[in-house]
Amino acid sequence: MASQGQGNQTSITEFILLGFGELPGLQVPLFLLFIMIYLMTMAGNILILALVVADRHLHTPMYFFLGNLSCLEICYSSTLLPQLLAGLLTGAWTISFTGCLTQYYFFGALLVTECLLLSVMSYDRYLAICNPLHYAAQMSGRSCLQLAGGSWTGGFLACSITALPLSQLTFCGPNTIDHFLCDFIPLVKLSCNDPLLMDTLAFSACLVLILVPFIVVPDHRPRTPPSTGRQKAFSTCSSHLIVVSVYYGALLIAYMFPTTDLPSNFKKVLSVSYTVLMPLVNPLIYALRNREVQEALCKTCRKLRF
Repeated sequence: MASQGQGNQTSITEFILLGFGELPGLQVPLFLLFIMIYLMTMAGNILILALVVADRHLHTPMYFFLGNLSCLEICYSSTLLPQLLAGLLTGAWTISFTGCLTQYYFFGALLVTECLLLSVMSYDRYLAICNPLHYAAQMSGRSCLQLAGGSWTGGFLACSITALPLSQLTFCGPNTIDHFLCDFIPLVKLSCNDPLLMDTLAFSACLVLILVPFIVVPDHRPRTPPSTGRQKAFSTCSSHLIVVSVYYGALLIAYMFPTTDLPSNFKKVLSVSYTVLMPLVNPLIYALRNREVQEALCKTCRKLRF
């Protein structure tokens, strides 16, 4: 324990993540499942990123944003899954106070970045389908860089709004977190401060950074009449809308209603859905089912073969 007068003003120097300790018989199966998901996630996203960079036919705004998404998913998975795997394998779920805040900051920043980037991708598809004559002018290289850079910058700046107040909280009681990661809500519940201000801050940030993009994405769904290709437009965007709806839905339940008495296991399942499964699903939905990506992959395989 550290004294109350130290720089971070906390009497706790480390936290104990309970993880999946209530399921002792499933530690090994969960480890095998998560390491398989992690390896597939890394392989799929690295493959997409390499194809987007190497194949000049994929140097378009759509694949530029897909490359950004793949890069984000690589960082996102690597922020959380290695520690989760180590905890399942060794049973050591302790993490230092500084490490906990660092994990939360990068996890939160990448999560917000993904929300913003999915909104940008939705806007890109909206312009391509509903306004194709002006698409090239509106989605120029400079515009794409600004939109992607704004998503990354906005994610890290937005997370600072919650990470800085979180670092000033006083922790003087239990140091066990009933979760497998350092998240905002569990840390606030452990602090000795009045949680009302922090809960209000979390709700406001979630309202702006998650709910608004969640509304914007469906609002940019194609509104073309049947004669101009409604079926093609729907097939292009339906997978995107399904994935985004599941992703944002889990985030809204987890962060906009932090005081709701949901079972801890249900909250962990929600967290697994947007921290472990989504980085795996995104390359399958957005790229590997795409004909142009498949052609680029076949072309690359032929080059490597010969």
